[in-house]
Amino acid sequence: MSRILRHRAIVEDDWTLAVDTAAAPSACDRWIVPLARWRAERDTLRAGALGVLLPNTEDVEALYPQIAASPLIALHFPTFADGRALTQAVLLRNRLGYRGELRAVGDVVRDLVFWLGRCGFDAIVPRPDQDLAACREALDEIRLAYQPAADGHTAVWARRRTGAAAPPHSDAR
Repeated sequence: MSRILRHRAIVEDDWTLAVDTAAAPSACDRWIVPLARWRAERDTLRAGALGVLLPNTEDVEALYPQIAASPLIALHFPTFADGRALTQAVLLRNRLGYRGELRAVGDVVRDLVFWLGRCGFDAIVPRPDQDLAACREALDEIRLAYQPAADGHTAVWARRRTGAAAPPHSDAR
């Protein structure tokens, strides 16, 4: 099993990404399958827990009625410089109200981690060459936020209004 960040902790990953179409999910497994396979085989794949992997080009608002009940939605970052999956995450969390596990996969590097947390990801699978402890620390790298987001930070302007102090770190979710 590989290790990932989930809810700010380094944990063993209990999901398997089935990018190989030959892999047959069994009833006791937790599988993440690409959207194309999910669409083609979802009725036969529903034996166990089934997550869906979305490309960052997918219109999540149009697709949401079909995937809303999925316990896990993985959003793919083909390169660290392509942030479209960040927008998908914000739409899923804030506009559509998705409450399952939202996972970042692909070319995920430490420099993205803080922003992944801000956008509502609760599970992060960094590239194999990235240090998990450093990625976890990145979640708290910036303590002040000027706008509300899915991570639960209170915006600076709202804190000033109420006289609240800056938190030592964010415990969103």
